[in-house]
Amino acid sequence: MPEHSDPSMVEAQQTIPASPGGRREELRPRLPEWLKVKMPGGPRYMELKQLMRGHRLHTVCEEAHCPNIGECWERSAATFMILGDICTRACRYCAVTTGRPIGLDLLEPVRLAETVRMMGLEYCVITSVNRDDLSDGGAGVFAACIRRIREEVPGCRVEVLIPDFAGSWGALRAVVEAKPDVLNHNIESVQRVFRSVRPKGDYQLSLDLLAEAKAIDPSMVTKSGIIVGMGETREELVETMRDLRGVGCDLLTIGQYLRPSIKHLPIDRFYLPAEFEELGRIGNDLGFKHVASGPLVRSSYHADEQRAAAVSP
Repeated sequence: MPEHSDPSMVEAQQTIPASPGGRREELRPRLPEWLKVKMPGGPRYMELKQLMRGHRLHTVCEEAHCPNIGECWERSAATFMILGDICTRACRYCAVTTGRPIGLDLLEPVRLAETVRMMGLEYCVITSVNRDDLSDGGAGVFAACIRRIREEVPGCRVEVLIPDFAGSWGALRAVVEAKPDVLNHNIESVQRVFRSVRPKGDYQLSLDLLAEAKAIDPSMVTKSGIIVGMGETREELVETMRDLRGVGCDLLTIGQYLRPSIKHLPIDRFYLPAEFEELGRIGNDLGFKHVASGPLVRSSYHADEQRAAAVSP
């Protein structure tokens, strides 16, 4: 599953065109100052954009409208999205296109590894759309990408952000045994809200997947992420953090939900920076090895720093 989506990065307020009756519907409330970022467009950003297109690769940075794309691409950090750009699920917060995927590109691991080498990356994050049309959910391609990058760029660390593979532990094992440095699966929301925003997912299955990853390889660094602003309460957030720690999850990201379009879930509210700081402190107290909590935090934001915190003595 791709990481949390985000709409346009500069517009303070968006509306859809007026209806025949003249009424305009607001896409989202006016953004508070702490959620405004600069439009991307630096030289490194443009260079990487051309490189991605030349190798026919997708990034979740673009597909999910990540607000950090300018900053990350300027520091040569990108999250690659494999298995195409059409998702078989329709999560109510996500900007990635939903539909029926066509085919499977078995040469994608080769092109991805070559791009990682050309970019000179020391840390690479790979995610995907959901591919419920595939018997293994795309796990084989995840594993092939990890192994190919290891061959082409031996010093590069690899983090994967995986879907739930519809509960196939065989598919999960294929990815874990390819030895990613971090295995991430986002739970996204609290148990009460979960089914309304991820109708094809399952809260307990997401927890079980993280637990099973540890059972397959107890040394595996695991990670998850939560989006806030979708109708949850503080108490429910803390309970979800406890649930994640209960299955041994090592790393956690917490960020603000922003509505990608009028068809997506409305924003319940904007959390204050101080509230994110409090959630971060709670997570640390619960025993996470690292918690990245902030308005613009996304799953792979400064992922290399999170991984370093997880393995440091």
